[in-house]
Amino acid sequence: MTSSRIRVPGWNTATAAEGYRQVRENIAILLTDHAGAGDRIVPACPQWTVRELLAHLTEICDRVITRFGGEPCPNPERASVAALLRLWSERGPEADTLLAADGDGKSRGDIMVMDAFTHELDLRYALGAPLPEAHPAWLRGFEVLVSGLGASLTRHGLPGMRIETEGASWIAGTEPVAAVLSGPPADLYRSLAGRRSPAQIAALDWLGDPEPWLRAFTWGPFLPPDEATEG
Repeated sequence: MTSSRIRVPGWNTATAAEGYRQVRENIAILLTDHAGAGDRIVPACPQWTVRELLAHLTEICDRVITRFGGEPCPNPERASVAALLRLWSERGPEADTLLAADGDGKSRGDIMVMDAFTHELDLRYALGAPLPEAHPAWLRGFEVLVSGLGASLTRHGLPGMRIETEGASWIAGTEPVAAVLSGPPADLYRSLAGRRSPAQIAALDWLGDPEPWLRAFTWGPFLPPDEATEG
């Protein structure tokens, strides 16, 4: 995967620590503004409620800290949204420090940032909240997802493809590319993260027939829904 050009304000100067901290702050604001939404189903993750999505994020935070030598602090069973937010607020700065230790380059925390940011967007859709135009996690999230798609293309024996949005483009897989996919950042990101159905992905702006490429959008933890749940 290569990034051929990135010129999107609010994307390309952020560290993993900055991206993760912004996700944490945004989610705290969202859930404070939507008190009582803890039992609401998250359409992008229908097996989870809002509270369970938050529990996943705090669990991942604890797991990463513990992996690098920190003291474990598991979620209390059936903790409330407020209790989980307090726990994440207390533990988050320790995770920020671990992420900041990697500097400005590729970070061991990029997957963690992508996961957290993807779930911030899941939560925004569940609550009917607007998506952010600028966010320090956009770029690192995209780069993890494009890399994963590239590996999936290779596994399926498919040539590379170029992914374009205003101000940024990437090559997924190998060159020369045989298709180009373009669209708004949110639509591309959600497609790469398994949140859009095959029909929605095919309806994006393609140079080339989308059909041969659709199977590659199932990879790792990501499985596009049969029917649209958002968008």
